[in-house]
Amino acid sequence: MIAEKVKVSLFGKISSNLRSAYISSSNIQNKSAYVVSRRKLPEYFDGIVIAVAEFEGLDGERAVVAPVGEIFYEPELRKLFKRLKNVTLKSISCLYEKSCGAIIFYKTKQNTKILLVKNNKGRYWSFPKGHVEYGENEQQTALREIKEETGLDVVIFDGFREISEYCPFGKIRKRVVFFLAQAFTDNVKIQEEEIDSYIWVDLQQARKLCSYENDLRIVEKAETAIHLMIN
Repeated sequence: MIAEKVKVSLFGKISSNLRSAYISSSNIQNKSAYVVSRRKLPEYFDGIVIAVAEFEGLDGERAVVAPVGEIFYEPELRKLFKRLKNVTLKSISCLYEKSCGAIIFYKTKQNTKILLVKNNKGRYWSFPKGHVEYGENEQQTALREIKEETGLDVVIFDGFREISEYCPFGKIRKRVVFFLAQAFTDNVKIQEEEIDSYIWVDLQQARKLCSYENDLRIVEKAETAIHLMIN
C-alpha cells in the first residue's frame, strides 16, 4: 500500500494537521485512513500513502495519506498521532526516511584520514549516520548519532552539507544529509548493536572502499573541503 496514489475524501478533523478520510484506488475501495498536511485541504483531492500504521484500539492496518508532494518523516507522524483519543500507535512503516551523519576526518602530522563504518549485516563501507528524532535539527542528529555509534566528540564545519537520496527497496525513499566533521582522536568505541566494524583510511583508500556512487561523490566533495581548510 505504501507509495500508492489514492483518491481522498475528507470527513473529520482531529487537529490542524491531522484529519480522517476515506481513500480509494484501483486496489482500495472506501478504506478509512488518516490524512496529514500542513495546509488547508479541499474535501476531495489526490494523495499518496506515505505510511502504514497499526494502532491499539483499531483493527488492522491504517493508511496514512498526504497530498502529493508533501513529505512527512516518522518523528513528526508519531507526534501527530499522540493527539488521537482512545487509540495508541503500535508500529509504523514510512515511505520517507531521513538520516543525518558526517564524513569524519582526523589529522595527524603525517596525513589526514577519514572514518568508515560498516553497519551490522551491512556489506558496504559508509559513514556514521542515523535517523532524525523529533525536535532535533540536522546537525544535532549527526552529533548524537556519531557519539552513539563511535564514541567520538566532533566539530562540524559550516558550509558543507551534502545530500544522498536513494530508494533501496524500490519504494522507500531515503534522504541522508552528510556534514563534514573533525575528530581530535582516532580512539573509536563502536556501538556494537549498530556497528560491525570501522576503519580509518586516507582519502585515496576511501574512494576504493566506498561502493555507492553517492558516497564516492561525497568523498570527493569532502576531499576538496578538507584541502581548503588545511591549506
